Amino acid sequence: MFNSLSGRFLVLTTVFVMLAEVLIFVPSVARFRQDFLNDHLERAQIASLALLADDVLAPELEAELLDNAGVYNVVLQRDERRELALSSPMPGSVDESYDLREAGPLILMKDAMKRLIDPNPRLIRVLGYPKDDGGELIEVTMDSLPLRTAMIDFGLGVLLVSALLSLITAFLLFLAVRVLLVKPIKGVVGHMQRYAEDPEDARRIIKPIAGVREIREAEEALKSLETQLSQSLRQKERLAQLGGAVARVSHDLRNILSSAQLFTDRIEMSEDPTVKRMAPKLVSSITRAVSLCETTLAFGKAEEPAPLLTQFNLAELVNEVLEAERLAIGEHEVSLSEDIPASMQIRGDPEQIYRAIANLVRNARQAITGSGEEGEIAVSARAEEDAWIIEVTDTGPGLPPKAREHLFQPFQGGARKGGAGLGLAIVAELVRNHGGKLQLMRSDEHGTCFEIRLPTGDLG
Repeated sequence: MFNSLSGRFLVLTTVFVMLAEVLIFVPSVARFRQDFLNDHLERAQIASLALLADDVLAPELEAELLDNAGVYNVVLQRDERRELALSSPMPGSVDESYDLREAGPLILMKDAMKRLIDPNPRLIRVLGYPKDDGGELIEVTMDSLPLRTAMIDFGLGVLLVSALLSLITAFLLFLAVRVLLVKPIKGVVGHMQRYAEDPEDARRIIKPIAGVREIREAEEALKSLETQLSQSLRQKERLAQLGGAVARVSHDLRNILSSAQLFTDRIEMSEDPTVKRMAPKLVSSITRAVSLCETTLAFGKAEEPAPLLTQFNLAELVNEVLEAERLAIGEHEVSLSEDIPASMQIRGDPEQIYRAIANLVRNARQAITGSGEEGEIAVSARAEEDAWIIEVTDTGPGLPPKAREHLFQPFQGGARKGGAGLGLAIVAELVRNHGGKLQLMRSDEHGTCFEIRLPTGDLG
């Protein structure tokens, strides 16, 4: 039972109620002792009233009166005169005296506990005020054994009532806890277990019904968590299916491009000046396409491959990106420019950096052409003490709110109509593989600026 919430509550409630009863036990016993002594004083006062009828009492009557009062003698003080009203032989000398006239709560409790602990019979003297103005003082001598016996009986009664009260209280609280707390908690646990069996089934998501505010808040938090998890699992399944389709398409596309590579050798043999100038770029583009298809085929097994770090000229690579992009601009009025020192060398994977910059430039170009306005795209770079900085800036219409809200998250809203939202996610992953960081510096109606920061040190 102690391992359950309701069982622990039952045991703890019993213990706490008993502790509370123990705390009131001492004052209760002290009050009982005071009442017991006052009762004997009152009975002794009543017994002494027999002297008012007859100044001389027969020894037998006097002994009977003292026995009924439970005392050995009675002393009364009237008009500042003390007199022995009733008396009988005492078994010994007085051991202790107790004055009830000015005894405070602490003194009463101390005397009561002292009497309760001491098992030896004592002869005690008790002083108090007579009832109904029967004098200034009444004093009796009595045996303490009946007092202690009565105190023990009273204390046992108090403990018995306390134990019974604590059990009843604990049992009622036990039932209340089971109904108000344990049952709703078990319901939540049951929902969690059923949901865990098939988390993609939206019908298993918990519906908050608890009346207790704290449990209701827990149910609502669990509902939110289960809803997000179910959506993520469904999205993961769709992505897995999409990945399989992309892998199949990439497999066929790789075969087609591999065949196209065979024809580029004959194209390079052409004497046409234009063909001679464009053929190397065509070969380079087809090679990159084949490499991209092969990387896509490996995507289902791993993330982007680790970069193969080499030193390369950044200006030449950016020039290749811009040359390829100029072919796609067509008749649109979009100008491309670069501001990169001709001798600037950076360390990284040329293919991955090419893809990252090409994605950013392509996104910028599509944003400008989609707006129907003129625009400019600029790629600049500079070297700082601990990093190489590459910036891609455009004068397009800026990113839509949904794209800014889910920046760098795949399939969470593209930057243009019809976009899948993969471009920036791919760029962020490529840059992150280099130990760098992709940041959106600004995006408004005047244009957008992305910054690629690549560390100059070795990757860890």
